Amino acid sequence: MFHSNIVLAFLLTLFAGLSTGIGSFIALFSKRTNTGFLSVSMGFSAGVMIYVSMIEIFPKAEASLIETFGYGIGSTYNVIAFFAGILFMGIVDRMIPSFENPHELPELEDIEKLSEKVKQEHNNLDSKKLHRTGIFIALAITIHNFPEGLATFLAVLHDPALGIAIAIAIALHNIPEGIAVSVPIFYATGNKKKAFLYSFLSGLAEPLGAVIGFLVLMPFMSPGVFGFVFAMVGGIMIYISFDELLPASQKYGKHHYSIIGLIVGMLIMAISLLILE
Repeated sequence: MFHSNIVLAFLLTLFAGLSTGIGSFIALFSKRTNTGFLSVSMGFSAGVMIYVSMIEIFPKAEASLIETFGYGIGSTYNVIAFFAGILFMGIVDRMIPSFENPHELPELEDIEKLSEKVKQEHNNLDSKKLHRTGIFIALAITIHNFPEGLATFLAVLHDPALGIAIAIAIALHNIPEGIAVSVPIFYATGNKKKAFLYSFLSGLAEPLGAVIGFLVLMPFMSPGVFGFVFAMVGGIMIYISFDELLPASQKYGKHHYSIIGLIVGMLIMAISLLILE
């Protein structure tokens, strides 16, 4: 079941990770932030992740754990692993200063104003600070992308159709992260190639996280281990949805844009799963 889908799992994880490059392209060749698109896409991603986590991942993880440990203990382990995934992402967030946190996303207009101020004052220190901000955001996104890559990879190994949906959701989620990395670096250096490169490289953390996770977990993979890890993946995706995607969606657009994207994401995911069953 697992080994037959390894190539597909890696390619989909690579696709999801490198979508930071799409965000970078938007940032470097757009004059203004398309807030409506970002708002709906973030809501859509959250809808997909929330629906998949609760309707697909949580029950399948529970089934694997029950198969190994029995109903009572297996169900309890499933709940513990789910909240352990949430706790893990919470700890990762706490380790990163809020100013460099990838879900504190700058808008193009704000960074452009700061850039003009730097140019007018000819203050090299401000330019260095802006460059440093871009570097730290890239590092923060790299850290965040490791567990996201593992989540996508394991989902594809278990169920390719489910993995494709998660890969698309994470890809949409990564677009504004590409903006967050490339914009400050571009306005600090004036170098579009360098800004795109940093954004591109931060996305490579997802397939790298997938490969590392695969190499570590595969020798020990069993229904019980899979259940634990898959339940944690569900928790990770729930945390990303509520802590990053929905707040970003609300920030970038009107409240109803966020809700519409959320509901459409859930609906499309539900229809897709019904068709594929």
